[in-house]
Amino acid sequence: MLKVNEYFDGKAKSIAFQSDALPATIGVISPGEYEFSTQQKETMTIVSGVMSVCLPGLETWMTYGAGECFGIAPNSTFQVTVEYDTAYLCIYG
Repeated sequence: MLKVNEYFDGKAKSIAFQSDALPATIGVISPGEYEFSTQQKETMTIVSGVMSVCLPGLETWMTYGAGECFGIAPNSTFQVTVEYDTAYLCIYG
């Protein structure tokens, strides 16, 4: 069953689904600065666009483009900045 998620007044939207191995979401984030929280381990892959990320415990921002991925620990918060619509795939667990 697909579930639509919406955050930040509709500026970030995703569709949740069960991948062949783990739960996942595919989504798009509109330009802006955001703070996300995790409940479980996440691996995020940029599908289209560019995303700058400040991961928990780090002061350095990293920039990821299409085809690149990064991991986020469970129960943490991270910052994201995008300059234009950016699509991502997030795998949980």
